[in-house]
Amino acid sequence: MNDAARIEELYTELEQDAVFYQPEHFVFSPAGSRSAQLETILNSDSQIMLVAEDNKKVIGFAHVVLSKAKAFSCLKPQSNIYLQDLVVTSSYRSKGIGTQLLEAAKAYGRENKVDFFRTQVFPMNKAGLRFYERNGFKQTMITIECPLK
Repeated sequence: MNDAARIEELYTELEQDAVFYQPEHFVFSPAGSRSAQLETILNSDSQIMLVAEDNKKVIGFAHVVLSKAKAFSCLKPQSNIYLQDLVVTSSYRSKGIGTQLLEAAKAYGRENKVDFFRTQVFPMNKAGLRFYERNGFKQTMITIECPLK
């Protein structure tokens, strides 16, 4: 929680991309609102917040959620970790920090004996797609939607 203000700043960077790529779905969080979410994450048994630091300043983070298998008869009983959010501050990008955060998340998944690692990326975020592909991710499903308003 000592880094809540800095994590809030990083969330703003992340939200800039989200609002840019999909303004129909994303808005900027009210100032200070991410601190309550951070506290929830830190007190959870099924979520972690991994941080990257440089000289004790947080320069990136990965928010990871542990998910157990859904109880549907047609689904294999598999568990996963889900990368909810990943951000590295812009001046530190392309230096391997995102990959280090992903590797730490993968280690968390292995420790929890999950079957796979899942996330989402905006389809027009070509750099993000390349990043995830370089780190072992592949497309397995495509999300589609139909606006009703």
